[in-house]
Amino acid sequence: MADITQSPRTPLLKRIDKAWLALVLILLGVAVFDRPQFVPTLSFSLEALAGTAPFITFAVLAIAYLKATGAENVVAKAFAGRESRMIIFAALLGGLAPFCSCEVIPFIAALLAAGTPLSAVMAFWLASPLMDPAMFSITAGQLGFDFAFAKTLAAIGLGVFGGFVTMSLAKSAVFADPLREKPQVGGCCGVKAPFSEKPVWAFWKDNTRKIVFRETGLDNAVFLLKWLSLAYVIEALMIHYVPAEWIATFLGGEGLQPIALGALVGAPAYLNGYAAVPLVDALLQQGMAPGAAMSFMIAGGVSCIPAAIAVWALVKPRVFVAYLGLAMIGSFFAGVLWQAISLA
Repeated sequence: MADITQSPRTPLLKRIDKAWLALVLILLGVAVFDRPQFVPTLSFSLEALAGTAPFITFAVLAIAYLKATGAENVVAKAFAGRESRMIIFAALLGGLAPFCSCEVIPFIAALLAAGTPLSAVMAFWLASPLMDPAMFSITAGQLGFDFAFAKTLAAIGLGVFGGFVTMSLAKSAVFADPLREKPQVGGCCGVKAPFSEKPVWAFWKDNTRKIVFRETGLDNAVFLLKWLSLAYVIEALMIHYVPAEWIATFLGGEGLQPIALGALVGAPAYLNGYAAVPLVDALLQQGMAPGAAMSFMIAGGVSCIPAAIAVWALVKPRVFVAYLGLAMIGSFFAGVLWQAISLA
């Protein structure tokens, strides 16, 4: 008797990438409800993509090279020695290493299980989602080198700040016994725990590493194209439809209010680090204060869903709340400093 059982098929809607779907629906909406604006929106987006193509290319090649060589393994060196030294190096390497959020989960779980201080882990957690070589390239290309460099310093500074606060409060009720009983250590990248071998810089001599380079490059090219296309379309529509006076009223000016609002708005409005760059560019063109832009990007980067899930999966809720609190405080002060420098 033939086996007529079949595995359930995944619904079509779940198989469609939500970013591509949103992009198509937005363009269709513009074509239907405001046809004269369709061509200008599409032209703006294509020109923006062409302008950032060199930075996208560099980002794709840089990530692929680092993955293929195993250069991420050097991050392990940050978690050895004195606790204060661990915090500083964890913040530095967390802000520079090209870790995706799914890789952070098994990596951090292994460190915590091995007894690494939560302070060093917190420093890495806070800095990691904010900056990496690819993010620096995209940010510098759109918002300028000064902003990208300042954001890098802010990422490292936030990690150091959070790490030392955690170290000083290590014996408090907030940070005592931080791990969940059964932390989720699976990852979406299909990667094994890092640091199993030393980096191999001449990766092209190994067929497996060449495959990693090719697949990583392709995956990240599609990822960046998808999110930046969506972001540029939204940027074009924001510039056209959102009155600049609104942005200037709520997020403009020289006081502390727009910086605080930038941090508060950043958490729910953030898409991801790459897509946020064009959105912030549009907001700045419409009168957003420089400090609010910085606080928006820092708070949003740390609290965005992928970064937050990496923390939530491993630690108890009180530690997760502390993580978000440190991010909000750090993003506010980063915004204040950048505002002062920008207006000096």
